[in-house]
Amino acid sequence: MIETGMKHTSELVVDENVTAKKIGSGDMEVLATPAMMALMENAAMLAVADVLPESSTTVGGHIESSHLRPTKIGETVTATAEVTKVDGRKIEYAVKAFCGEQLLGEGTHLRFVVDREKFLSKL
Repeated sequence: MIETGMKHTSELVVDENVTAKKIGSGDMEVLATPAMMALMENAAMLAVADVLPESSTTVGGHIESSHLRPTKIGETVTATAEVTKVDGRKIEYAVKAFCGEQLLGEGTHLRFVVDREKFLSKL
């Protein structure tokens, strides 16, 4: 059962593949905002993965976050997602990303529990 307070922290070492220049969200070799937000989504997905049936997963519905400072190649970024509200299949999270002790970004994320087979059948 998914409950408020469940959380997970995911980690990423910034390399060329997650820079704004490589992803196309900017033209500098710093951590791309979409990559930081993907790490937040990963943490949210993993925060509840262990309590879901094998046939289910979660999918993102909305994410909103600040991005407060640049992060250079070689630095380690962590993102933590904590469940703040559960309403049926709808899960709300508080998300934060850090580089060491420095806050990189924070915001909210919304995910939905879905049946994998049903979800893919809609493609």
